[in-house]
Amino acid sequence: MVLKVAIIGRPNVGKSTLFNRLVGRKVAIVHDKPGVTRDRRSSPAKIQNLPLEVIDTAGYEYSKTDSLEKRMWEQTQKAINEADAVLFLFDARDGIQPYDEHLAGLVRQSDKPVILLGNKCEGKLQEDSIHEAYKLGLGTPIPFSAEHGLGLLDLYDALKEIADKKEETEPVSENETTETIEEDDDALKKRPIQLAIVGRPNVGKSTLVNALLKDERMLTGPEAGVTRDAITSQWTYAGYKINLVDTAGLRKNSKIEDSLERMSAASTKHAAFMAQVVILVLDADAVLDKQDLTIARQVLDEGRALVIAVNKWDIANRKEALQKLNDKLQTSLTQAEGVPTVTISALKSENLDKLMSAVLKVYKRWNLRIPTAPLNQWFADMIDKYPPPLGKNKRRIKLRYITQAKSRPPAFYIFSSNPEGLPDAYLRYLTNQLRENFDLKGIPIRITVRKTKNPYADKD
Repeated sequence: MVLKVAIIGRPNVGKSTLFNRLVGRKVAIVHDKPGVTRDRRSSPAKIQNLPLEVIDTAGYEYSKTDSLEKRMWEQTQKAINEADAVLFLFDARDGIQPYDEHLAGLVRQSDKPVILLGNKCEGKLQEDSIHEAYKLGLGTPIPFSAEHGLGLLDLYDALKEIADKKEETEPVSENETTETIEEDDDALKKRPIQLAIVGRPNVGKSTLVNALLKDERMLTGPEAGVTRDAITSQWTYAGYKINLVDTAGLRKNSKIEDSLERMSAASTKHAAFMAQVVILVLDADAVLDKQDLTIARQVLDEGRALVIAVNKWDIANRKEALQKLNDKLQTSLTQAEGVPTVTISALKSENLDKLMSAVLKVYKRWNLRIPTAPLNQWFADMIDKYPPPLGKNKRRIKLRYITQAKSRPPAFYIFSSNPEGLPDAYLRYLTNQLRENFDLKGIPIRITVRKTKNPYADKD
């Protein structure tokens, strides 16, 4: 089944760049000058394993007269009517403009599924624009960069969800409400898990891939750096489709001497940051060295689920290795308390089922969405138990309610009328309690405090 997708937005927000990115080659002309695209253009495309037909459209400019701009908009309307879904782009650098709001109103009338993309979002400076985009009424905006390929995994997830709904033909079962857990598992099994295996050179990453696949798929050897590129193997485990990615070993940047290794390192980081779950393979004789910690922090900072595999356990000094590992986890890797750690021997295929059990468990946590009612009941209990401190104005900070903004990884918004001065320690308290109460150990959690609007502020 091919999903037909229309790309729309103001002039010069990056529609043609996204079109080229999805098609995989430079089909549409891209230029800094606004209004280069006039006719709608269609081409087959693909994002991961999802086939698409992508339609590039002209930038929207309002006009009542029988002008070129009006005829361009009519072409865009035809693209929206033909499409199964709409990709609405706005420029995260410029923020939400009046044309964005007007176009959003027109798109809502189409009743088509809309994915909101904040394009040109290469850094943290665009976060305010992303939050501002909620007022368009088109759902949760995705931070994105068509030029650099950032946010493609989130775009894939959103498109895959639309494609799955389109594909469904059977009526809803009467037992739906009593089988939510099983149905959740079935939904997770429909899309492949992106599972990347990373680590320093010569820790046994390719050997682990071969052991999981039960096939000599990857070259292995005693030499460090045998693997130079990220290689993906399609695999099925316990009913789950898995794209298993072997990667090149990562060394310190200061030790990278040639361009080939630099390219290999870039390929590895791209594979890790595009993955949903990352297995960090450690050598049992040198667990969580400085480079391992750097890799782990980068994976968690990118919002990916992490599993640690301590390899070569069959020849390790086990007591010493475990003590060192536990000490490092408690002191140096606090971003995701409770990261699963499994001791394995890739060469002898020992504990691989235990490793994959940890992968699936953390993947389900990473996808978890908590209903609003129990989430706010928990929130109220936490505030009663440990009220927020006084703010900058010497008044107690009032936290009103909490909502989960997204999953993959779980991200939450806390709303407050006076959030100024809320200490990081209190957010850490809430984060730790979230992990404990909703079984979210081992995955990154995002909590953002947002200020609620004063309904009387604009009144005389």
